[in-house]
Amino acid sequence: MKLLFSLSEVKIGIVPACISPYVIKRVGEYGARELMLTGRRINGKEAEHFRLVNKSLPAAELDAYLSDLIALLMSSGPKAMTQCKTLIDQVSNKITLEEALRYTAKMIAEIRASEEGQEGMAAFLEKRKPRWNI
Repeated sequence: MKLLFSLSEVKIGIVPACISPYVIKRVGEYGARELMLTGRRINGKEAEHFRLVNKSLPAAELDAYLSDLIALLMSSGPKAMTQCKTLIDQVSNKITLEEALRYTAKMIAEIRASEEGQEGMAAFLEKRKPRWNI
């Protein structure tokens, strides 16, 4: 099944106002101009190019891709992943660069001292899998 994307509101005389902050942040000003002003349809590979999707691939490759992705996620520290999500949101959306410098220094100090951080570093030095992967 081939999927098509479009910001076609201009074709009926309106604008993609509600979604525009998200689209502009994701694709940038010039990509948003092209997509919003033309209202043209784009396929998955073009959507990937515009960063509207992270990955576009044939359906036959989807299961293998997802299995590999899940394995990568499962090999990471669960608390560290939660902290990464928070970090990305804070740095991208909520705090200034100056605040980010303090925030990230505090975060790395806390996560290194945590039980999960200590286990992950010990496993690395001992050349073994961390306990959360067993």
